[in-house]
Amino acid sequence: MNLLQQFSDDLEGLVARASPAVVGVEHGRGHGTGLFLTPDGYVLTNRHVVRNSRKQTITLSTGEERKATFVGGDAPTDLAVLRAEGSDFPTLPLADPKDVRMGQLVVAIGNPFRLEQSVSLGVVSAINRSITLPDGTVLEGMLQTDAAINPGNSGGPLLNTRGQVVGLNTLVLPYAQGIGFAVSATTAAWVASLLIQRGKVERRYLGVAARAVLLEPREAKDAGQPRGVLVLKVQEGTPAEEAGLQPEDLLLGINEHPVGSVDDVQRLMALSVDPHVKMDVLRKGRRRELSAYIFWRKEHAAA
Repeated sequence: MNLLQQFSDDLEGLVARASPAVVGVEHGRGHGTGLFLTPDGYVLTNRHVVRNSRKQTITLSTGEERKATFVGGDAPTDLAVLRAEGSDFPTLPLADPKDVRMGQLVVAIGNPFRLEQSVSLGVVSAINRSITLPDGTVLEGMLQTDAAINPGNSGGPLLNTRGQVVGLNTLVLPYAQGIGFAVSATTAAWVASLLIQRGKVERRYLGVAARAVLLEPREAKDAGQPRGVLVLKVQEGTPAEEAGLQPEDLLLGINEHPVGSVDDVQRLMALSVDPHVKMDVLRKGRRRELSAYIFWRKEHAAA
C-alpha cells in the first residue's frame, strides 16, 4: 500500500470515529454545528449560533433529532453550552495546547449551509491570533486555518490527526479564501467548564490593553517560557495602575502560573478565588513581582 492510500484510509477512519460526536444545532433564527463534550449531553457550540435562544434542536449524525436547552453563553469568547436530552452520547477529547503547532494537519467537520457532516482538510496556519468583531469584541488566542469553513460550520470541531479537538470553528474573513478562525481548545476547556458549573463566565478586571508576544531567545531562556504578554496601555484608575504596571512591561505569570497569551490572563483571573493576584513582570530586563486587587466587571475588557 502506498503512502497516499494509507493517508486516505487513516483520514477516512478519523472522520468515521469523530462524526458521531458532531451534531447540527437548529433554532428558529439560524443553524450551525456543535459537539458533545460529555456523555450526559452537554454540547459545545458558538454563542452566535444559538443567540441565547432558550430552546434548541440538535440533530445527531444518525439524523435523529433531540431537544436541547441553553445552559449558558460567553460573548467575549463566542462560546455557548447546551444540554441535550438523553445520555451515553459519544464525545470528542480536547487537545493539549502544547501539542498544537503551526503546519499541523487538521480536519473540519460541520454543517455548512445545512449540508450535514461535511468534511474539509487543511492545516493550522497560525496560533494566538486576535480578531476584532464588528461589535468591538476581541476574540483572543484564536487559531487560523485554511480548512474550508462556511456559514453553518460555526461551532463544529477542528480536529488533529489524533481525533482531538484543537479548536471550535467560528468565523472566516469576508472576501478572503482559506482564512478561517477557530476558538482554541485551551479557551474552550475553561470557558465550557465555567458555563456548565455556573451558567456564565464572570471576569475580574485588571485594566490593560495587551497582546501575546514571542520572547527574544535570551528573554525566553531567562524566563523559562517562549511567550509572554506585552502591556500596551494601562488605563487610569484601574487595578493595573494601582499595582504599578506600565506600558512595555512584559507579563510572564499570574499567581505563579506562566502566561503566554491574553486568554491565559483572562483564564487565571476568572478562575482565581482570591481577588489579590501576584504578577511576575519583566521590565527593562529586570524581573519584579507586583500585586493587584482585581474586581468583577460585567462588561467585557481585554484584561
